[in-house]
Amino acid sequence: MTGPTDAGRGGEQIAVRHGLFGVHGSGDTSGYGGLVEAITLPGNSTRPFGGYFDELADELAAGLAGIPEPNTVTYDDAVEKVVIFADEMTLHVRPDKLRAVALTLRNRETLRFELCLGVNGVHYPEEADRELHAVYPLASITHNRRVRLEVAVPDAHPHVPTLTDIYPTNDWHERETYDFFGIVFDGHRSLTRIEMPDDWEGHPQRKDYPLGGVPVEYKGTRVAPPDRRRSYS
Repeated sequence: MTGPTDAGRGGEQIAVRHGLFGVHGSGDTSGYGGLVEAITLPGNSTRPFGGYFDELADELAAGLAGIPEPNTVTYDDAVEKVVIFADEMTLHVRPDKLRAVALTLRNRETLRFELCLGVNGVHYPEEADRELHAVYPLASITHNRRVRLEVAVPDAHPHVPTLTDIYPTNDWHERETYDFFGIVFDGHRSLTRIEMPDDWEGHPQRKDYPLGGVPVEYKGTRVAPPDRRRSYS
């Protein structure tokens, strides 16, 4: 079901990466130290989206407009952009409109996205004021359809409203995303670490988190943590 506006290849450039993995001062011996690559994010897709995606957008717009006043939300106010890529639809939603969009997708009979498959964190340190993203894959069992929601918040104020009362299975997923990325899900009943110890400092899946590690002993040989090993010049 390839749509006519598969987006992403000519999207917004947010930075330039130097070297194979963007690592500096490592004594890179891979031969890729001179590689220069643009870091881009998918651009906005235009209609027609293809497949059921146009119908989904129309039904979402109608559902949001039908919310009783004074809480009525317009589609344009809620959705920043739509990305159609690899036969998948991602709705980039403003954080303060996330709950309204999720409720509409779940409750409207023509949509019925009853299942949320969790929430994933993503860190884009180069994207100013939008460094942290929360991504929600949704599935409609009734209509056998899928859609993805994505919200972006600044590192300086990483707050996203909880969806645990709308999708209860997100409870532990939100805790894990908070634990690893530092996104704060406002309204969560017990937003505590779930993998790392309670007194752990930092969020280890962020790209600015130090490589770290602990020394390992193997048959009498002591191996230093990755960020303390020798580099090759």
